[in-house]
Amino acid sequence: MAKHTLLTGDRPTGKLHIGHYLGSLKNRVIMQNSGDYDSFVMIADMQALTDNANDPQKIHDSLLQVALDYLAVGLDPEKTTIFVQSQVPALSELTMYYLDLVNLGRLERNPTVKTEIKQKNFGDSVPAGFLIYPVSQAADITAFKADAVPVGDDQEPMLEQTREIVRTFNHTYHKDVLVEPKGVFPPKGQGRLPGIDGNAKMSKSLGNAIYLSDDADTMKKKVMQMYTDPNHIHVEDPGQVEGNTVFTYLDAFDPDQAKVAELKAEYQHGGLGDVKLKRYLNEVLEAEFGPIRTRRAEYAKDPAAVLAMLKKGSDHAREVAEKTLQEARDAIGLNYFTHY
Repeated sequence: MAKHTLLTGDRPTGKLHIGHYLGSLKNRVIMQNSGDYDSFVMIADMQALTDNANDPQKIHDSLLQVALDYLAVGLDPEKTTIFVQSQVPALSELTMYYLDLVNLGRLERNPTVKTEIKQKNFGDSVPAGFLIYPVSQAADITAFKADAVPVGDDQEPMLEQTREIVRTFNHTYHKDVLVEPKGVFPPKGQGRLPGIDGNAKMSKSLGNAIYLSDDADTMKKKVMQMYTDPNHIHVEDPGQVEGNTVFTYLDAFDPDQAKVAELKAEYQHGGLGDVKLKRYLNEVLEAEFGPIRTRRAEYAKDPAAVLAMLKKGSDHAREVAEKTLQEARDAIGLNYFTHY
């Protein structure tokens, strides 16, 4: 049976947190180890620059951190091509060709882009590179002919735009060069982990994240700060489970769901204190992330080796993407001197 091709990645704007792990990283490792995929995982530094052009040092500093997080969770360079977006020139050239197939109105209507523009408070100063990043993303996916793209539910509009570009390109140039991708989505309820403050989104900017790189004391401190039920003042008070961040995390990470059900019943009845509950959650998280933290620390001892791994992966990605680029150029008719 022919393998599928997987393409996904992250913007290097900071270290990755356990929300990234739950929503994407964990599943990438499972897919990698299944043997069913040729896996490509990209550190999207060019995409990160679309709204961080005035702070390239943040991108530079974050590159190694994201690579360390990848290795720590179990992405294996022998099984997965881990590469840096800016080191694959074919991606930029393909983006230019695709831009001619997409009108401005379609880009402005993309729901994901509209939401992110609002979140970032660009106002009337939206960087052009940010507006067109769905097209750049289409180049990233199609350059490797990826048919499987692990993403969150909110990224489906981006994938639909990629599929539109694929169909338009193949129809316009009368060759089936590009492949339509499908999204691989996390199970319902597991796509997004709330922040420790109860905010629906865990993020660096909100200061409410637990990072894969956090040491044991830092993680424990953050767990003990978690939002629970503000009306659960005394141990004997009945507590609310819905919207309680501690239980959301236990649902996500505790393999003993029967135990979680017992804790929920006890909490709702009254008699289970928040401190005891949080200590139990910390044990669960330590069991999951302690080994990841240890592996990360080992890789961090040799940053030169990690960068060498990224270079090797980028070299391979460049070769693969170049083949697709030449096919695209042939289809458009731009390889003028091939037969001379």
